Amino acid sequence: MASFLQSFVDPRKNWFAAQHMKALSKRLRKYGLRYDDLYDPYYDLDVKEALNRLPKEIVDARHARLKRAIDLSMKHEYLPENLQAMQTPFRYYLQDMLALVKRERAEREALGGLPLYQRTIP
Repeated sequence: MASFLQSFVDPRKNWFAAQHMKALSKRLRKYGLRYDDLYDPYYDLDVKEALNRLPKEIVDARHARLKRAIDLSMKHEYLPENLQAMQTPFRYYLQDMLALVKRERAEREALGGLPLYQRTIP
């Protein structure tokens, strides 16, 4: 069953998934974003921990892309065509670290340890 679902969302095997990925890529290129920029560190604490573990240059580049996208959105503009062609929306920088953080959290919970981070309300 899992292999069927995996093939259903795999863009190499499913035409509809490939079309969705193409449309998403086009929208991300308009603002100069990468797919990993869409993860919200305030919503998922694993994403926040993964961002804390990444090198400072990568996180700074992420913030610059997000600021540029917000600025373009507020001006109701898109990146120029020549810059859109240079964008790589599916070049992942967060996926590996996020998978590592999720594995560590699952292992810690399986062993009965306390969570490393908890959401606190001030």
